[in-house]
Amino acid sequence: MKQKIESDRLLLRPFKQGDEEAVFAFAGNKEVAKYTGDKICENLAEAKKIITDVWYKDYEQFGYGRWAVIYKPDNKLIGFCGLKYLSEANITDLGYRFLPQYWHKGIATESSKMILDYSYKNFEIDTLFGFVMPENPASAKVLEKVGFSYLKTAPYPGEEDALLWYRLTKKDYLKTTNTQLI
Repeated sequence: MKQKIESDRLLLRPFKQGDEEAVFAFAGNKEVAKYTGDKICENLAEAKKIITDVWYKDYEQFGYGRWAVIYKPDNKLIGFCGLKYLSEANITDLGYRFLPQYWHKGIATESSKMILDYSYKNFEIDTLFGFVMPENPASAKVLEKVGFSYLKTAPYPGEEDALLWYRLTKKDYLKTTNTQLI
């Protein structure tokens, strides 16, 4: 797995030991959690466990996972963007989470484009999915901006609440971005 992906204002890299406080800041934030369905991270030990038991495991098993997003103007880790294999649905998801003060600045769109470009060039993934809670239209807009198309409204496997399902194939990505994969 590549060690970093960079733009003028963002640095994306795998999570590492020492990121626990930043992970706790966004994973323990109630405003962030209301749009994710995830359990709120309660402390630094839980944040460390997310890094070691989830993200490190994904890097090792699949070669990809969620990446730390550093906002270079503030030199601050502000959230994540990246892929996750979802075994219960047998699909790969593009996901992102950011501290609320960094919402509506184009960061989710910019980091998602960076991840898509890197992923479709480096991994044998034909189709990616994105999931959005209906009460989070800003996140749906991000997926649409980077090329995803609405697929359906349905519960996630094993859950009851309906989510908006989005999909992006490699073929559609290449068409919309005029990207050449080398």
